[in-house]
Amino acid sequence: MSSHSGNSAQKDMSPVTGIIDERHVILDFGKYEGQSVREVAEKDPPFYDRLASQRDNGVFAIRRHRDKTFRLYINPLSNIDH
Repeated sequence: MSSHSGNSAQKDMSPVTGIIDERHVILDFGKYEGQSVREVAEKDPPFYDRLASQRDNGVFAIRRHRDKTFRLYINPLSNIDH
C-alpha cells in the first residue's frame, strides 16, 4: 500500500507548479493573464508545455499575493524574450 500512495504523490506533482495545485496558481502575464495554470493546460497544451520546460531555468516563479492567491510571473532577471 505504501508504494501506491507514493505513486499518488508523484502523480500530483505539476511540471509547472510543483506541489501547488495548478487550479490555484494564476498566470500574471501574457494572453492568459488571470487564468489558472490548469485552464491554460486545457486551452493551450503547447504553451503549457513551454511553461513546464522553462520551470527549472528560473524564467518563471510563483509568488503568493496578499489576497492569498498564488501567481505565476516572469522572473524579471531571466533572459527570456517578453
